[in-house]
Amino acid sequence: MSVLDRARCQATAHPCALDAVLAAAVLVCMVAGSFVDPHGGHGVSWGIRTPDPLSLILMAVGAAALVHRRRAPMLVLAVTATASLIESVTSDPRAPVAMCAVVALFTVAVTTDRSTTWRVALLTMTVLTGAAMLGGPLPWYAQENLGIFAWTGMAAAAGDAVRSRKEFVHAIRERAERAERTREEEARRRVAEERLRIARDLHDVVAHHIALVNVQAGVAAHVMDKRPDQAKEALAHVREASRSALNELRATVGLLRQSGDPEAPTEPAPGLDRLEELAGTFRSAGLQVLVARADNGTTLPAAVDLAAYRVIQEALTNVQKHAGIEAKAEVSVVRVGPNVEVTVLDNGSGESGEEEAADSGGGHGLLGMRERVTALRGTLTTGPRYGGGFRVHAILPVKTRPRASGDPV
Repeated sequence: MSVLDRARCQATAHPCALDAVLAAAVLVCMVAGSFVDPHGGHGVSWGIRTPDPLSLILMAVGAAALVHRRRAPMLVLAVTATASLIESVTSDPRAPVAMCAVVALFTVAVTTDRSTTWRVALLTMTVLTGAAMLGGPLPWYAQENLGIFAWTGMAAAAGDAVRSRKEFVHAIRERAERAERTREEEARRRVAEERLRIARDLHDVVAHHIALVNVQAGVAAHVMDKRPDQAKEALAHVREASRSALNELRATVGLLRQSGDPEAPTEPAPGLDRLEELAGTFRSAGLQVLVARADNGTTLPAAVDLAAYRVIQEALTNVQKHAGIEAKAEVSVVRVGPNVEVTVLDNGSGESGEEEAADSGGGHGLLGMRERVTALRGTLTTGPRYGGGFRVHAILPVKTRPRASGDPV
């Protein structure tokens, strides 16, 4: 915190002390001004004069009243205006007692509304200026008389401007707080509604399909020995009901997955050092996988290493599920400048393949890959190949930095 900010905080915490300092400063200025003669001997020179004892008393009274300007601004204005009025009528030469009235009028303008400010300001300007012009020792057109009118008018205008700015800032802050509360309440309401809806959906899925599975399984167990055809039919119903339940549960859980909640890891994070082991698991399942690496033994950051592994794993899983029995997959990892590029190609038939899954949004494999790559400030492109098959291509920076909250996804 800077010295200016610290001083502002202390002044806000101790307003009476600030008013006392202000009153002392005004008193010093008034006393110093009372010893100066602006006319001097030649009209444009400055001279020294001795103020009247009454002027000194009036200056002390006005400055003492300013200490209480926040608690009773109207009363302080009345006291200072009265002191200034007496000074204007009785003193010759005149002392700057009107300075305390100017400060008091500014305070009234800051603490009251606009209509009150201008009514009080017009009254103060009229009384002080009129008394100085009509009852003072100077001619009515003297600069001192016009100065009283100008200073009181500027004090009222400045105080009104300060009050308007405070009200504007307060209104903006209040509007922002109200909007924030509204957003939070709306978010809580939507979360509650979504929870209720998901609870109803899960209840419907579990209550209906699991009950159906239970009934059909009981029927199958009862007629298994005597009527195997009917038992097979019952088991077919069990399979169909379980498939429907899984599809509906997947759709419901998909809504939860889209909320962006991260999943906690349950095992050590793998990397590209286990790529051959990963390819071996798919080969043992009947998928032909060819792996080619040209990354020159690059040591990748843990996040990049994990993302590359997960992209290959998900892409091969999609090939296994959708590309067909005779499909072949090619995996390549290449270091290109500051990036490492991961490519997975297949020559699948695509009859119910990855492109259909991507277009229909059925599953979160491609979405998960894209989220992983984007989080590392990389790029992912997926799509069907010319002539058949599918292509997954990820570009990951070797040196990464966390993505800022304001960066585009």
